[in-house]
Amino acid sequence: MTPEAVIFDCDGTLVDSEGLQAEVFAELLAGHGWKQEPAEILVAFRGRRLATCIAELEARFGALRHDFEAAFRARSAELLRTRLCEIEGAAALLGALPHPACVASNAPRAKIELCLEMTGLARFFAGRVFSAYEVGAWKPAPDLFLHAAAAMGTPAARCLVVEDSAAGVEAARAAGMKVVALLHEPAPAWLPEGVPAIRALSELRGILSLP
Repeated sequence: MTPEAVIFDCDGTLVDSEGLQAEVFAELLAGHGWKQEPAEILVAFRGRRLATCIAELEARFGALRHDFEAAFRARSAELLRTRLCEIEGAAALLGALPHPACVASNAPRAKIELCLEMTGLARFFAGRVFSAYEVGAWKPAPDLFLHAAAAMGTPAARCLVVEDSAAGVEAARAAGMKVVALLHEPAPAWLPEGVPAIRALSELRGILSLP
């Protein structure tokens, strides 16, 4: 596989943030008297827009506090600043890439930049961070990836996307891009047939024929 550009998701692909955010969901729900395990939340909400996650929680448990989203973002930022780590091998892989690379995430830009700064990965993406909030369309829609490719000056068919969620993989395929899925659980039902899967970022070196 010889792409002209590589597009990375952020949460769960470059930074190990999704487990922390699942903890925050569980913590805030417990404040409403509803017990939900972080592991269950993680599987259900991986890679999805926060507004969609909140809507599904309200459909299941009932109305949440009016400031639930603000509380979620504030508490998440606290954990990201104190406990966030890169996904193992992220910096080493990015440092070895001969291809231009960017980040395209469903998260707000402030959160993406916080994650990249806290893990030391921001240096690999100067001026190449793209948020769905700025495009007005969230994965699984392809718009964000198409916007990122256009900004990079690369045809969609010549881009490789690295994703860890069903929504992200669907968005990449809808954009006409090649995609590799970084899996955090065995044989997920959402992985389409024919999509290459890796268990660690280091495996991407073989796919890209890196030393």
